[in-house]
Amino acid sequence: MLCLNRAIRKEKKVLESIRDLVTDANFDCAATGCSLQAMDSSRVAMLSLLLRPDGFEHYRCDRNISMGINLANMARMLRCASDDDIVTINADDAQEKISDYEMKLMHISSENLEIPEAGYEAIVKMPASVFARICKDLGTIGDTVMISVTKEGILFCTRGDIGTANIFCRKTTPVAKEEEAISIEMEKQVSLTLALRYLISFTKATPLAKQVTISMSYEQPIVVEYKMEIMGHIRFYLVPKVEEEVTVPLENVAEADTKSKPDVKPEVEEKPKEVIEIEEGCELKAETKLKPEKNDIDDQSEPKLGTKPKEGRINETMLQVEDKTEVEVMDVE
Repeated sequence: MLCLNRAIRKEKKVLESIRDLVTDANFDCAATGCSLQAMDSSRVAMLSLLLRPDGFEHYRCDRNISMGINLANMARMLRCASDDDIVTINADDAQEKISDYEMKLMHISSENLEIPEAGYEAIVKMPASVFARICKDLGTIGDTVMISVTKEGILFCTRGDIGTANIFCRKTTPVAKEEEAISIEMEKQVSLTLALRYLISFTKATPLAKQVTISMSYEQPIVVEYKMEIMGHIRFYLVPKVEEEVTVPLENVAEADTKSKPDVKPEVEEKPKEVIEIEEGCELKAETKLKPEKNDIDDQSEPKLGTKPKEGRINETMLQVEDKTEVEVMDVE
């Protein structure tokens, strides 16, 4: 038997923050609280949610129970209640129902996601509203963002078709309001490239907390955490993007090496000389123009980036050679 009772304001915000990332999920309820772990369909992002019993006016769980819930349907039901209304959720594993609104539970096959509590090389705490504004603004410029953490502050960089954007948040000195401060704990500098669309989705949890904690480390997913005071926390995990190495075929490398030599010029194939037999006393006149213009060879030896090679130039030269080569043989008595 599970019974939850509290004002619905927080629960509505929690569901709104995760329903775009995960469609169906299992809520695992125990005497210590309710937890949820799920991954998105592309298996790039993951979330971990914890709701402690202290966050409810009344919490009772007789034995462990797992509730498979469609988050979109749950959010639709909770919209019927205003933020200050008290909502009671009862779950009985015998009837497989949730009421006051009755919604059938789902049998969702799920894997146990063991999230290691590893140490991170850089941890940044900043106002959640500032982080949400940065992600939203950068999302209008590019698709990815590089986040770099130094002792001086945190830098957000993006690049897109319309230009680039750089936003630097300097580490603040102690201020009166802790939620407005930007603090950094780091062992070494860290720079990671992330997909902005996931970060923008994470910022839907901004109403749940005044501050956001960003934990970063190389070769580990980034963690974006929102702490909901005594109620619990919600953590989002995102795998950084890795730049793919381009493998060049060996034949292309050999061709590139040949073109990179500045002194190499294309060889002009010489036609075999014709042997003409004439009688004694005959006069031979021959006029041949085989030397093409110097610029024609230079243009073909090393094509420049951004320009197209002048195709057919050699053929034109050879045609001129054939047209302008005249051999006249005159018989003299």
